[in-house]
Amino acid sequence: MSNIKRRTVLAGGAALGAAAFLPSVSFGQSNYPNRPLTMVVPWGAGGGTDATARIIASIVEQRLGQPINVVNRTGGAGVVGHSAIATAPADGYTIGIITVEIAMMHHQGLTDLDPESYTPLGLVNIDPAGIQVSSDSPYTTHDELVEALRAAPAGQFTASGTGQGGIWHLALIGWLQSLGLEANHVTWVPSEGAAPAMQELAAGGVDIVTCSVPEAQGMIDAGRARSLAIMSAERSDNFPDLPSLGELGIEYSMGAWRGIAAPAGLPDDIRQVLTDAVAEAAASDTYIEFMDGRGFGVRYLPPEEQASFMMEADAAMGDAMAAAGLAQG
Repeated sequence: MSNIKRRTVLAGGAALGAAAFLPSVSFGQSNYPNRPLTMVVPWGAGGGTDATARIIASIVEQRLGQPINVVNRTGGAGVVGHSAIATAPADGYTIGIITVEIAMMHHQGLTDLDPESYTPLGLVNIDPAGIQVSSDSPYTTHDELVEALRAAPAGQFTASGTGQGGIWHLALIGWLQSLGLEANHVTWVPSEGAAPAMQELAAGGVDIVTCSVPEAQGMIDAGRARSLAIMSAERSDNFPDLPSLGELGIEYSMGAWRGIAAPAGLPDDIRQVLTDAVAEAAASDTYIEFMDGRGFGVRYLPPEEQASFMMEADAAMGDAMAAAGLAQG
């Protein structure tokens, strides 16, 4: 593993470095854990969130000495699974992987849950949105596309990537606003996800797709699409030839993220055990190689930074939804 990758993973703070190489620990008077744990996944089996949860669970269970049963609780646009995590007993035996949607759903009026409904245990992944066009598009750089957007009347360009009000729709809105354009300057075409949106892009049905680059990679590798930039401050180690908005002079970042969490109110001693285990998992070669192999971004933040990150994301999502008329209340 490269020094660059190692520095990226360890950037979350000195606590990770201390935790990553600790031997198995004694769990003290609480004797935690003394039975199997459950890891709740709010999304379906076989997807990126499921894969991330399962590799983390497989590493954490080795440290804890207890099996972790991964359970997919789907439905309600993520509400069912996120609710199952938040409402479980705060005893350390039910944890879960929470996603960017927890900073979105309550703005849409789908649930009262928000980032403060959880005890954060560590952020483990961020995948910034990408800006994809078809291989037949006349635009070969981000600046060329932006110039065309600014010259075009509202509604001339179309974009897709997810359903109305989903993460990649909000990525488009925030990007347009960062360019000084209105939220509806590009017409959003709802889709069932990134894969069908990329197929529509390749077929010429839409002009832009704002999903993550890993989700677009199949069409890119097939020569039917290309990515012009990622919506982050810095380049991705996984896509070093792809410019970031930050280096293009645009102060805007947006992406999907995943973190490990427990219900709010988790006792401090149990929280520390789980926090150390997640930190070790996120720093392991097993995890990094697994994520690299799928093009997923490896990013670790310890719980305190994860909490701040989620609240900042919550505010940004609220602003984007309000601009698009998608916020409720």
